[in-house]
Amino acid sequence: MTGAVDTASIVELLTALVRVPSRGGIDTRAPVLECIEAWFSAHHVHTRRLVSADGAPLALHIEIRGASAGPHYVLNASLDTASFGDESMWAYPPLAAHIENGWLYGRGSADSKAAVAIFAHLAAAFAQRTDTLAGTLCVLFDLDEHTGRFGGARAFFDAPDAVKPDGVFIGYPGLDRIIVGARGFIRARLVVRGIAAHSGASSTRGLNAAIRGARLAAALNAATLPVDRAFDRPAQLTVTGIRAGDGTFTSVPDRCELTLDCRLTPGFDAVEARRLIEGIVCDQDAQHDPSLATSIEWIDGWPAYRVPESHPMAHALYHAARNALGAALPLAVAGPSNIGNYLASLGVPALCGFGVRCEGIHAANERVELASIAPVYRAYEHALLTLLAPDKPRA
Repeated sequence: MTGAVDTASIVELLTALVRVPSRGGIDTRAPVLECIEAWFSAHHVHTRRLVSADGAPLALHIEIRGASAGPHYVLNASLDTASFGDESMWAYPPLAAHIENGWLYGRGSADSKAAVAIFAHLAAAFAQRTDTLAGTLCVLFDLDEHTGRFGGARAFFDAPDAVKPDGVFIGYPGLDRIIVGARGFIRARLVVRGIAAHSGASSTRGLNAAIRGARLAAALNAATLPVDRAFDRPAQLTVTGIRAGDGTFTSVPDRCELTLDCRLTPGFDAVEARRLIEGIVCDQDAQHDPSLATSIEWIDGWPAYRVPESHPMAHALYHAARNALGAALPLAVAGPSNIGNYLASLGVPALCGFGVRCEGIHAANERVELASIAPVYRAYEHALLTLLAPDKPRA
């Protein structure tokens, strides 16, 4: 270990994985699972399938125990991918794993089969030197991530006998920063009520729920959210949908539905978000009869989180990446939520972004720069060697 990175072997595995379709919710999971299982078998690494109640595969798990007790860290990446989209927009077929000018093209190449290939090689390397390690290194490859269910992660972390790790490295791509947190979210469905009437009537005009809904949407859109200066990203409230009427031209609608997405920060959490939204709704409702009060259905999300820079995991990866790349990377917070927020809700710290340089995630011509594989491998290798060194204190 710490010698030359076998980039050719990593690219070979990445190519094999990209050529197996594994679109979340579309393709069967067994083929891509069998592909990575065969690779581990050839490298004499024991694997374990995590399955659902009906036996469907959810994830692949590898556990490498050091010779002595120590911290427990997890490498996590997804084996399933986004859909292809319009294949006519691709320069090369989505499953071709075509290499052009140092870039490998294909669906899932960046998100996140490159991380799977890198983490698999790390697991195989660490499995050969357990006598020098203190602690446990686990690898978890999720087959149910792009569906939004995170079925593999939930099967692992929610298991009755699950041991809470000291930290999780999530292999989302991106070589320009280390993501140490993300905004959380809460969502809501609002039903605004009116009084139906014929749109052609003159004496009875009713109360137009569409107009009420539009006014409420405008008030929500204009809301000023508090600034959390200790967090890199602002809180954010978005009206994501508004629907009213029955599709005809002759009725004044008596119902209008709004959908909301609210992005949270540590200083503006779900409690504060509910209070703000409910206050705006009450102000709007005050202009009408109480029987027409707006109803709110809250849809729970995840909290915002940020791993402290002093955490051993963040500290180790920061210094390892600086050594591998020759430059210090900023520690940043992601705008969209991800599996790191779910882990934060369990009290598990997670770094949710440091990986290969890429373009076109979830779009046509998704691709990874092959030259970025080696420094990413070295950074994770050195970080893990630091964290799993004998006599290393736990977080």
